[in-house]
Amino acid sequence: MEKNQSFDLEGRVALVTGASRGIGYHLALELAKRGAHIIAVARTVGGLEELDDQIRKAGSSATLVPLDLHDMAAIDRLGNEINERWHKLDVLVANAGVLGSISPVAHVEAKTFEDVFEINVISQWRLIRAVEPLLRKSDCARAILFSSGVVHKPRAFWGAYAASKAAFEVLGRCWADELKNTSVKVNIASPGATRTAMRAQAMPGEDPNTLPSAEEIAAKIVQLASPDLEETGQFFDARKNRFLTYHVPD
Repeated sequence: MEKNQSFDLEGRVALVTGASRGIGYHLALELAKRGAHIIAVARTVGGLEELDDQIRKAGSSATLVPLDLHDMAAIDRLGNEINERWHKLDVLVANAGVLGSISPVAHVEAKTFEDVFEINVISQWRLIRAVEPLLRKSDCARAILFSSGVVHKPRAFWGAYAASKAAFEVLGRCWADELKNTSVKVNIASPGATRTAMRAQAMPGEDPNTLPSAEEIAAKIVQLASPDLEETGQFFDARKNRFLTYHVPD
């Protein structure tokens, strides 16, 4: 993979979900610094407005979309609105997700389990369905889907979150294979333990200063948006700053 991060996204349109804070916020800024117009999606209006200020300071522009991913019809409308205004989409960053509860599998409340899958899987499929026609209209579209290390190294008490991310990761790999003969490159990003609000929720006793910042991790993951990227259907470990090989059984 090309390690030069100074690639140009001038004239390109990037959709980032979960853009009001954490890795999504900083990825939106990284893309904006390269010239992309950012369609920033999140529930928190204040966070979106702060992001907009920073994007303007970086010399780029943004369209703010306050949207709750529970609203599936709104996701469909977003796809239609992007088509009407820009007629294409160059970069998709499917970053938004929820942790649920860290507890034994048998103790997770049904409502919590269902919500984790609704946001981490179903809304992501709905988003993919809404934007695939737009990505196909780009000459070098890039999709960055977020997974987690617990998919490959399952841990006690992380069952609901890990299972939802495993489902989304496999969905993304299937999608990448479907698009392998197009200009759309789809890759899976695993940020690893990062200094974010979600990590603090999961590990309240952990010293956040021992973890890399969301800004540091975003600066690595942004490589997956490069027009020069050749890989697709791969797993990118941000902590190691490289793609890892999937082990496929015989």
